[in-house]
Amino acid sequence: MRRATRWDRVRYWFDRTMSKGTPALIGWLGLASAGLVIVVATTAVIVAPDDSAHNGDWPGMVWRSLLRTLDPGTMGDDTGTAPFLGLMLVATVGGIFIVSSLIGVITTGLEGKIAELRKGRSRIVEHGHTVLLGWSEQVFTVVAELVEANQSKRKSCVAILANRDKVEMEDAIRERVGDLGRTRIVCRTGDPLKVADVELVSPGTARSIVIVTPESEDADTRVIKVLLALGSRAWGHRRPHVVAAVHDSANLPAARIAGGENAHVIDADDVAIRLIVQSHRQSGLSQVCTDLLDFAGHEFYMRREPELDGTTFGEALSAYELGIPSGLRRADGTVLLNPPMDTVIRADDQIIVLAEDDLMIRLRSAPAPPVHESAIATASPRPPAPERTLMLGWNHRAPKIIELLDQFLAPGSELTVAAPREDPTGVLRRCDALKVDFVRADPTERPSLESLDVGSYQHIIVLSEEGLDHEHADARTLVTLLHLRDMEDALGDPFAIVSEINDDANREIAQVTKADDFVVSEKLISLMLTQLSENRYLYDVFVDLLDPAGSEIYLKPACDYLVPGEEANFATLIEAARRRGEVALGYRLTSRFHEPPSYGIVLNPDKRAPLTLAADDRVIVLAED
Repeated sequence: MRRATRWDRVRYWFDRTMSKGTPALIGWLGLASAGLVIVVATTAVIVAPDDSAHNGDWPGMVWRSLLRTLDPGTMGDDTGTAPFLGLMLVATVGGIFIVSSLIGVITTGLEGKIAELRKGRSRIVEHGHTVLLGWSEQVFTVVAELVEANQSKRKSCVAILANRDKVEMEDAIRERVGDLGRTRIVCRTGDPLKVADVELVSPGTARSIVIVTPESEDADTRVIKVLLALGSRAWGHRRPHVVAAVHDSANLPAARIAGGENAHVIDADDVAIRLIVQSHRQSGLSQVCTDLLDFAGHEFYMRREPELDGTTFGEALSAYELGIPSGLRRADGTVLLNPPMDTVIRADDQIIVLAEDDLMIRLRSAPAPPVHESAIATASPRPPAPERTLMLGWNHRAPKIIELLDQFLAPGSELTVAAPREDPTGVLRRCDALKVDFVRADPTERPSLESLDVGSYQHIIVLSEEGLDHEHADARTLVTLLHLRDMEDALGDPFAIVSEINDDANREIAQVTKADDFVVSEKLISLMLTQLSENRYLYDVFVDLLDPAGSEIYLKPACDYLVPGEEANFATLIEAARRRGEVALGYRLTSRFHEPPSYGIVLNPDKRAPLTLAADDRVIVLAED
């Protein structure tokens, strides 16, 4: 084997230097250009001293040589001896080759850098921003809500990391979300499963991280992997809270272990099931939850009020000019929604307030609005009565829905399941209060529906078809709802309809069916994730709202609180609910039941404004039952 010579080592060193890319090329060409200028200037001083002295000696020759390398036309004005002109020609020709190459390399390097920036592979430098990991339709809802939540802030940032082209993501957000207000959206291209790629969005300085549920069959598996990837990162003294959702309840324990104590993982299936069951019992609940979770409406905020130290929760209900106290968060993190009215507020308690914005929460400085005693109704509790429910369709949520219905409905209640498949009810647990029957029928076919005697039921639940894409499943649901509406009109409104919709865009289309409520679980989960990204402590509030053991949201007959047709105000309604151990959050007007966007829902209204409710209107309250 031939031994490497000094020349081989020099050439190897030069090759390694050149392989470093544009910076190395610029360095070598810049060095060659400087060398050419210095050599020409020095030679001119030696071989043409008179001409050099006329042009400023060596410093002047360096300047003139530099000008000729940069601009070949400069040589046209040269005069002098033949050696001097020859050297100027050498500088000009050398400049054409060397300096022009340098300019070309710089131009190519800049184009490459711009192309790299467009690929979204540079690390961002932000602080207190929100990070979204992954991409799906969920992104547009979360971004829109964050933009709305940040309207009152001077500046804010949302960073998105996904396996998509940076420019495509930015264009899609501009098209779907529209005006971004004061919020900057920064997109980066990378795999959320790779720790090195996650570093592109500066997770260590983020306020919160939202793991976007991907649109794939193994969505839960990918969410768990991202949680594990985040857990393997060295966070230092500060770690942002992480929020995510899984769609299969069986995956919830694994996801929570993967996320650790700093992650809040939502059971999307459980939320959807509870909303369907609760909406079945009281139509309109889904819209109320949407308004509470939507930053464009009214939300829950937590704040300390030293002025209320020592007062009772019942007294605090009339202490706010703007906002409705809904519960307390103790210093140890315990959340009490609708606590007993004699609960004493401590100095270190945070009061959970329903308000349009945290800047609009204000204690009362003027006398409280008058309470119209004559308008307050006294209603005795109604004992639960057996009910008949028809469930159209079947999916993986149906068994848990039936299990919850068995807990909520009065003994002797009946449920009939109608679906175009073999009887799936054989695998159900034994029901105590509920009698379950099955009929094989296709809900999209009018004869099948007519054979079910739908007029004999008080409630109808329409489930989304499983195994179909969202658009196809929603289309089948819409056909079923249209048949039911036509039959309901002929029968005289004998039943209430609650329907499961996959795509929120189809809800507006479905309004023509005039169903009593629509549960769009994907949007509700997106809204909940956004709320938790802004305030991690709201997690306990939402868990309490969905837990049947605590206080939940109910839409109760207005005639139980106010005398129908009697003029009052919202302060009177708050007092009427307080006497029943409840918190009034608002009301729903039946006359505007099907009018978007609020569908008759009014939350946190002006406490002094005149209010007259009809007997069939509903009062939205926090209550234990």
